[in-house]
Amino acid sequence: MKLVRNTGNDRVVNLVSNELTTSHSLDVVTQHLSIFGFAALRETLTRSARTRMILPPVGSDLLLLGDDADRAARNRLQTRWLANKCEEWLRDGVEVRPTAASIPQGVIVVRDADGEPQRVVYGAFSLTTTGLGVTPGNPLSLIQASETAAEAQPLSTWFEALWGSLAPKPVEKQSAVDALHAMAAHGAPRSAYALILHQLFGALENGLDEEQIVKSATGIRNTVVWNKLYKFQRDGVVGAIDKLNRFGGCIIADSVGLGKTFEALAIIKYHELRNDRVLVLVPKRLRDNWTIYKANDRRNLLAADRFNYDVLNRYPKRGPRSSMRDRESADSA
Repeated sequence: MKLVRNTGNDRVVNLVSNELTTSHSLDVVTQHLSIFGFAALRETLTRSARTRMILPPVGSDLLLLGDDADRAARNRLQTRWLANKCEEWLRDGVEVRPTAASIPQGVIVVRDADGEPQRVVYGAFSLTTTGLGVTPGNPLSLIQASETAAEAQPLSTWFEALWGSLAPKPVEKQSAVDALHAMAAHGAPRSAYALILHQLFGALENGLDEEQIVKSATGIRNTVVWNKLYKFQRDGVVGAIDKLNRFGGCIIADSVGLGKTFEALAIIKYHELRNDRVLVLVPKRLRDNWTIYKANDRRNLLAADRFNYDVLNRYPKRGPRSSMRDRESADSA
């Protein structure tokens, strides 16, 4: 037996690719099966005359989407295509039997047309990019490969005994096939958008600490506008203040009627209490909507908060006819 460094040209993926031909068969014991590991061996696996695979019990995490090392591969946006190809291969070209316990190490046995073992790879690897040596793995992983048919025989016999002791369970294989099918299916745009937002802000929002973000010493909790906010609006204000502090900008994109104006006024008041100057830029037709909160007017529900922000607006863009009328007026004058 020889040690496999799993780097350079001395990798599991090279050993299997070089050994397996169309007349050969393949036996595999693996804890994980990622679509990117499948991609690295796709041409090799699909030309195997027969493939038998032992997987962990149903419900185990097969790492179908790979791990952190596969970030670059996921960014190529081939996930659906690879999942579809892996599903076809697993469904039509692989016999699967599950174990009752986790699998501590990986085994690959390459057999010739007569079923005799030609090469065995054994050790701390699985059908993933790190396990196959496509991406850097744990340097402490110990992997060995046979150099002669005689060395391959004992592990080949071990696999045959293990395979014979496991009953075929189509439901277990179908579980993995269904997971790949769901991964390859078209998703609704709304679901994709929600997933993107969750990945970007999910962990972030769960960690928001109102007391840490909104300084009590400013007195914001004693203002009229703060006490008029509902709980979900206060959460929006806290999140917006946090993003302004960290990113320098924020968009409040709530639906109509959910109180975006009062949320913005609370954010403005918070910064005014910190002696920051605030400028509000609005279309001309909305100017009165914002200046009312600065006025000593009975319509101003927030008069006690004494807002002091500046309001600026731009005039509507003039069309060709307006410009012509302006020139005519100037000429007549």
